[in-house]
Amino acid sequence: MKPWMNRVIFYAGLLVLWILIGELEIWPDYFVPTPFGVWQSIQDGLSDCSFFIGTLASLKRIGIGYGISAVAGVILGIITGRNRFLDDTLGSLLTGLQTLPSICWLPLAILWFGLNESAMIFVVVMGALLAITTVTVSGVKTITPIYIKAGKNMGANGFKLLTTVLIPAALPAIVSGLKQGWFYAWRALMASELLYVSVGLGQLLMMGRELNDMNRVIAVMLVLIFIGWLFDRMLFANLETAIRRRWGYEN
Repeated sequence: MKPWMNRVIFYAGLLVLWILIGELEIWPDYFVPTPFGVWQSIQDGLSDCSFFIGTLASLKRIGIGYGISAVAGVILGIITGRNRFLDDTLGSLLTGLQTLPSICWLPLAILWFGLNESAMIFVVVMGALLAITTVTVSGVKTITPIYIKAGKNMGANGFKLLTTVLIPAALPAIVSGLKQGWFYAWRALMASELLYVSVGLGQLLMMGRELNDMNRVIAVMLVLIFIGWLFDRMLFANLETAIRRRWGYEN
């Protein structure tokens, strides 16, 4: 069977199971809502534009934070991967900091920036920057030395060596790091929005909890999943496919 058919059957089965659980009334609606209640909540969120407003606010924050992380993470990863001293010192620090959950940066961000947009963007940056940098370092360090020697023999040095040999050779790892950083950034943003009340999808999630509206909570969670999936399919999936074809891993 084709992949899309497998997905349709799988998700249809989950939906049927969800409907069956709701019809059997094993748990009350406020504990496990029915698909019909969640769908009504989604319609309400679309009709009053609250989902659109929250989505735009969240995308603005992650766009700024993730953009900073992507540029800084790739540059820092390439420099660290190519410099033995930085790899031994800064590299070990980055590895240690990556084990720290992203939300742990929020108290520090509040002390530095206060309760504002800058604090949330800082949490997003720290959530993605470390992942992108670490994976990029690994990609640069695993470049076959013969590529670098061949590039130098053909006259590529300095910036030309970087753009014609190092970045192309490390590109699969860089894209993987960018993808991983995106997911870390998205999670960090939602965690910060949950703790700091501001316009965004996190605020809508908290409103559902405060109103004891499980339908709204599940509806917002589905919106979050859809946005994450959409970015993955539209951006990273296409990049990964292009790289696999370029490297001969896929026809």
